[in-house]
Amino acid sequence: MTVTLSIKNAPVAVVAQLKKRASRHRRSLQGELLALIEAAAREEESGLLGPAELLAAARDAGITSRGSSTSLIRRMREERNVARRR
Repeated sequence: MTVTLSIKNAPVAVVAQLKKRASRHRRSLQGELLALIEAAAREEESGLLGPAELLAAARDAGITSRGSSTSLIRRMREERNVARRR
C-alpha cells in the first residue's frame, strides 16, 4: 500500500536546489524526494548519526581536533554495539 504526501509552502529556493539534486541523480523531483525520505527513515531505524548530528555530538563533547574525535567515534560505536547485543 502507498500513501500520497504533499508539502505545502515550500520555499522556491529550496525547490530549485532539490530540482538540481534530482537532475544530478537522474531522477524526477518526486523520485528525489522519495529517495531522501527513504534514506532518512533508514537512518532513523538504524540509529546511526548523520553528519550534522555527529558534529553536534563532537562539539558537545568538547572535541576540537581530528585526533580527539577518534575516541568519540569509537565510544559511540561501542555503545551502539552494546545496545544491539541487548
